[in-house]
Amino acid sequence: MKIPKNMTKQEVLETIDIIINRIAPKYTFQGYEVDDIKQEAFLICADALHRYDPSRPLENFLSVNLSNRLKNFVRDNNYTKSDERKKKALLPVSLSNDDHIEDHRVELSIDTQEIIELVDEEISIEYRADYLKIINGVHVPKKRKLEVIEHIKDILDEKGCT
Repeated sequence: MKIPKNMTKQEVLETIDIIINRIAPKYTFQGYEVDDIKQEAFLICADALHRYDPSRPLENFLSVNLSNRLKNFVRDNNYTKSDERKKKALLPVSLSNDDHIEDHRVELSIDTQEIIELVDEEISIEYRADYLKIINGVHVPKKRKLEVIEHIKDILDEKGCT
């Protein structure tokens, strides 16, 4: 990250943080979480600093640069050009009549309340706080949520509940 001559590293980081918090949340789409977009936005801003002209305000430069790059990101990941050269939104593919999903569910000899009590007793301290957030509908980053779910699956496997 190239720091402009007329600024300190702390000033640059504070400016980037202001810009990211203002612009990035506007660009959440299709499963991208705000934290993911903010991380991308930071990298975009840091990468753009070597093109910064100190005669202009840094905040304006970063705002325009970040907005344009995020718009391109959305365009590149959500649209395709059809044969008519018009933009068309990419939509999730639906199953055809020929496709099928196998049902791997098994009848459990344990009820839901017993499973909840079992997980609550057995979940390790490392995952407890995030587990409680998940069951109470509080946001947990996707990666961490998957780790907690895997831990819960392990608990259920060990106890023969799957």
